[in-house]
Amino acid sequence: MSSLRPAVPPTAPLGQPAAAPEAEGAPAWQPTRALGRAVLLSGLLLITGVLLGRTDVVLLATPFLVGTAFSLRRRPALPPDLAVTIEAANRVEGGEVVAELEVINPDEVRYDLVLVRARRSRWLRMDALDRPHGLVVQAGASGLITLEGEAMRWGRHDLGPVAAAAAACDGLFTSAPVVLRPARIAVYPRTEPFQAVDAMPNAAGLVGGHRSRRPGQDGELAGVRVFGPGDRLRRIDWRTSLRTGQLHVAATLSDRDAEVALLLDVTAETGNSGGVHGGASVLDTTVRAAAAIAEHYLHRGDRVSLLEYGPAARRLRAAAGRRQYLTVLEWLLEVRQQGTVDGGDPVATHLVSSNALLVVLTPLLDPSAAEMLARLSRSGRYVVAVDTLPTSGLSVPGSGPWMEAALRLWRMERENTLGRLREHGVPVVSWAGAGSLDLVLRDIARFAGAPRAGAR
Repeated sequence: MSSLRPAVPPTAPLGQPAAAPEAEGAPAWQPTRALGRAVLLSGLLLITGVLLGRTDVVLLATPFLVGTAFSLRRRPALPPDLAVTIEAANRVEGGEVVAELEVINPDEVRYDLVLVRARRSRWLRMDALDRPHGLVVQAGASGLITLEGEAMRWGRHDLGPVAAAAAACDGLFTSAPVVLRPARIAVYPRTEPFQAVDAMPNAAGLVGGHRSRRPGQDGELAGVRVFGPGDRLRRIDWRTSLRTGQLHVAATLSDRDAEVALLLDVTAETGNSGGVHGGASVLDTTVRAAAAIAEHYLHRGDRVSLLEYGPAARRLRAAAGRRQYLTVLEWLLEVRQQGTVDGGDPVATHLVSSNALLVVLTPLLDPSAAEMLARLSRSGRYVVAVDTLPTSGLSVPGSGPWMEAALRLWRMERENTLGRLREHGVPVVSWAGAGSLDLVLRDIARFAGAPRAGAR
């Protein structure tokens, strides 16, 4: 079995300034060509005036000497400092991203001009970063550049690196560029509207919002039975008792919480991701559907766990509550294509509870994924396969009759795979947002509640 990675890797808290650049010594201030031209011109005029005995030429060199000396009366010693601050508000796809670039002047000399430029991820739409920014920073003060944009896709995106170079002494000295490491921005997947029926195949917890098949002390009426030891007097059904002449009590069913395990197939990626306003790839559909399903069941008080089907086999243990929901979102940000599984089964059966509803999000492009679904179904677990392949299908490079014939054959083979899965008792549905799993969950709950024939 493959080793398990941590569910959520450690990251810097949102909204904190980016890490400071590595200490390699303060960048030196270097003279510019303007200083060289001023010194050269002043020297030539002085030498020429002295050699020719021309006072007017010496007087002509005086403004250049005085101006250069006045500009160099106070030279800078410290380079500028940079800091990046990102708003701590939750960011989702299509939401606004606000960042502030702060340029700090720790010196006692004014910076005549500071040029700041930053790179950004292609999924952060910030037009202001397509050009450099210039500002004047007084001694001991700071300048602020506010950047506003839109987050186009889920994931962790870099804002930076940020570079700044300052000019002082009327442009006679410039500092070497100061580079700040990128600031990481977490963008959560947009939760698609999703609703599901309350029917669950099995419920094993103590409290929750689903009706259990087990008797308990909650309000769901299961029938009327004869009074027995341990029954409470307040549950006596007096009408039935007076009619039959024997004490009867109202039997109720307990409310239970369910465990939902989401298994994400990350072995294949296809389709062109256009961000929140464009098309969706397989991973886009997988992550957004997983976030929607997890949000629905966690808000109902159920327990949700996540697993990956791939070489890394990441796992997030089952839990409930808002904290688990935030952990799920952080876990989903690390979803990446991992390639084909080479031998073995990365999904250990014992990692999935026998009472859990297992929802597998898969494009069914890897033959091993279909084998994995059939294996989980044979183990007695309640499995639902959600097809995450884009509706436009696969993009086949090239054209011609052979390509079209190959695509038709692939589609026929995929339909055969879906038919074989249904024969194994694995329902396959396409993800379509709200109500995608209603019919499937209702059928599974009815099958789980049906009496089974036992051996005599």
